[in-house]
Amino acid sequence: MAVNTSHEYDSVIAVCKSLFLKKTNDYGTAWRILRLSSITDQIFIKAQRVRTLEEKKVSKVGEDITSEYIGIVNYCAIAMMQLELTENDPNELEVDLVENLFDKRVNETKELMFAKNHDYGEAWRDMRISSLTDLILMKIFRVKQIEDNLGQTLASEGVKANYQDMLNYAVFALIKLGVK
Repeated sequence: MAVNTSHEYDSVIAVCKSLFLKKTNDYGTAWRILRLSSITDQIFIKAQRVRTLEEKKVSKVGEDITSEYIGIVNYCAIAMMQLELTENDPNELEVDLVENLFDKRVNETKELMFAKNHDYGEAWRDMRISSLTDLILMKIFRVKQIEDNLGQTLASEGVKANYQDMLNYAVFALIKLGVK
């Protein structure tokens, strides 16, 4: 069977985006109040829960790993939108604008994924999902360190690139989990 990464990626994003837009309709853009460090911590909580579920194999809350990875995708998109928006932008944004911002951030991230896949030969397909979880956690710790350094870096990429990588790792995990 031929692999179509673009189609698989788009299918996973469609699931994530659908939930994101439903929640936007329910809650508005309450996430606009979150500082970047709080969004990073939300991603951390979700990734840490995935790791715990991977290790313990039992969920006492009822939400599965798939829902947590979807949350990671959506919080990474939120983080990248917050990077673009300023404090002069309103906290409450129209759903159409939010959808456009979401699409813009995800499309940029997908382009980055294809550039890296070209260089790495889709190595992620041979990785364990638990390794993708660990990579997300590592990226979170990198972002936290950059945030603690007030955004100053000497030799590394900034927080946006790390959010993009986390989003892509979560999409890879969702593809491997069979989300369509």
